[in-house]
Amino acid sequence: MSLFEDLKSKLTYLEEPQIAQIYKAYAFASEAHEGQKRDSGEPYLIHPLAVAIILADMHLDQDSIIAAFLHDVVEDTSIGKEKIISAFGTPVAELVDGVTKLSQMEFLSRAEVQSESFRKMVLAMSRDIRVIIIKLADRLHNMRTMGSLAPDRKRRIASETLDIYAPIASRLGMHEICVELEELSFAARYPHRCKILQEAVAKMRLERQQIVDEIEKNIFTALTAHSLQKFTILPREKHLYSIYRRMQRYHFSFKEATNNYSFRILVPENDICYLVLGIVHSLYKPILGKFEDYIAIPKFNGYQSLHTSLFGQEGMPIELQIRTYAMDSMANHGIVTHWFSVNNKDKDEDIGDPQLRAQRWITNLLEMQQSTAGSLEFIDNVKTDLFPDEIYVFTPRGNIVELPKGATVVDFAYTVHIDVGNTCVAAKIDQQFIPLSTVLKSGQTVSIITTPEAKPNPAWLNFVVSGRARSSIHNFLKTQKHSDAVELGKELLEKSLADLGSSLSAISVNTLKSILTEWHMQKIEDLYGDIGLGNRIPIFVAHHLISDGSPSLEDKTKLTQVESVKPLIIKGADGMAVSFAHCCYPIPGDQIVGYLQAGHGLVIHKKDCTTLEKLNCKSEMYLPVLWADDVKGEFISAINVEIANQRGALAALAHAVSAAEANICDVRVQERSSGYSLVVLLVQVKSLSHLERILRHISNIPTVIGVTRAKG
Repeated sequence: MSLFEDLKSKLTYLEEPQIAQIYKAYAFASEAHEGQKRDSGEPYLIHPLAVAIILADMHLDQDSIIAAFLHDVVEDTSIGKEKIISAFGTPVAELVDGVTKLSQMEFLSRAEVQSESFRKMVLAMSRDIRVIIIKLADRLHNMRTMGSLAPDRKRRIASETLDIYAPIASRLGMHEICVELEELSFAARYPHRCKILQEAVAKMRLERQQIVDEIEKNIFTALTAHSLQKFTILPREKHLYSIYRRMQRYHFSFKEATNNYSFRILVPENDICYLVLGIVHSLYKPILGKFEDYIAIPKFNGYQSLHTSLFGQEGMPIELQIRTYAMDSMANHGIVTHWFSVNNKDKDEDIGDPQLRAQRWITNLLEMQQSTAGSLEFIDNVKTDLFPDEIYVFTPRGNIVELPKGATVVDFAYTVHIDVGNTCVAAKIDQQFIPLSTVLKSGQTVSIITTPEAKPNPAWLNFVVSGRARSSIHNFLKTQKHSDAVELGKELLEKSLADLGSSLSAISVNTLKSILTEWHMQKIEDLYGDIGLGNRIPIFVAHHLISDGSPSLEDKTKLTQVESVKPLIIKGADGMAVSFAHCCYPIPGDQIVGYLQAGHGLVIHKKDCTTLEKLNCKSEMYLPVLWADDVKGEFISAINVEIANQRGALAALAHAVSAAEANICDVRVQERSSGYSLVVLLVQVKSLSHLERILRHISNIPTVIGVTRAKG
């Protein structure tokens, strides 16, 4: 049978007028690609025809199959989008355009994957999910037929498929496509390893066949004895890439990675799934803690099934999946089962969980894309969502929240809503207060406590795992830093202008516009932000605004002297445009000086900081600063403790710091001799007097030889 005859035999689910349009697309593509050859030497038309057959096997709609025929026409021929619109309509042309843009993406390496191209893919998926489904079919046929390609190109395409396309297929619940993409990619990427595993699996299959047949017979007999008539028992075998990945991830031997017998039992209805579960549990003893109900709580991609593990012969576990025939179809075909089934005539009604889940995932990707500045950061955040190991927890109202394995309370908060994450201050698990860094487990009920004044802590980035949480925190901190920089920059400029006997209100609009144009800025806030981040010296900007020209050397000296009369007031540790140097750790009560560091804003140092002396900075980079009378917040200070090497020494230090109402942020131990060590403590303090109280508490420890504040 020819490929075209094969396609015709698969289109019986469509109406005659729809099939006629597909034949028209075939003729259109045949004419467009006339004379073109693939790398293998065969006519190019074979490729779009094969892609159309793959989509017809999925029972996709008429427009998708037409787009499959035309998906390379715009890229590889002189035919434009307008001609496709004229012949087949705008929806088909938009699908072709979307697939063409994806085809133009080249992911040359893992680093290249982290590029703007993935952003475009997400955007295309958000407009019409059929674009990525057609692209998956396109990639599948290319993987099946890349025997004539050079080894390097094979490996590149295989790596790209494993990194991007197979995980997307999995995310959309298209298990059959995902598995075939993984198997073909594994064989192309690691041909020798694949061959060795194939031989090992074939040998294992022969060795186990008798026991597999016996287990299948026992289950069949037990189900029949309970008057069950319509059911199917399918022995299962892990596919090669799954075994390889398991061996790599857990450092398993082949035997350890395949240490079970696996079966799938298919039945007509949900209730019978649970009946079968009871029957097999009476036949073989269940392994405690190895039961999972994905019927009641489906997986991230809509997958439903009961999973259980049983004690089999000679201690070898038996893994069972129990589900309905409909669930099995969903597990293999995912989103296309409901979304494009021709039996589902009204797309706006009864669209089913898979479409909703896919829409939620894509919406989540779009939100992450909008809240990240660059493609590298975006792809880093999205990796968790492409390769999930999920857990399921509950809101206080009983709603189910899906999270990646290892997710914390903060991840949960951001999944509920970005505003909940940004303002969370505390949380409860099953009515018990817990730290925000607590890792969640399936089945827990989580409630979040928020306050409007709260904001994300940068330290959360050390423990959150979900892409949504990471991108939201990064975005808030960037926005906050810019906002703080604008506020600081405006304050510094106003102060500098006041020192020169002027003010912002006295500067003409034309002068402001002229200087903003000269410095390639759109608005005055850009100038404030530049000053606040230390990229421009406020006194020079002030002089420029007044004189509309650059200051002379004499003016620079004069202006710096004038500015020193009125110091900037430091009110607390909050604010991201003002930071405190980690070389000298200044705290309230210290004599301090401000240093404008490009890109970092205003950095506060102790006046006697040795590091600052070594920098030999220009005088105009310094700003006079003073602590406010009512400084708020906590500050880091470094303490050197010489202590005898005795059991419990660090515990005694921690107790002394706690007794002085302070927290330890970090501990570093440097052994000085066999009997003594130098311990460097980073502690949170409120003031110089608070630090002195901590030093007194530490000095009272009998094993402490000496304690001093570390000098910068």
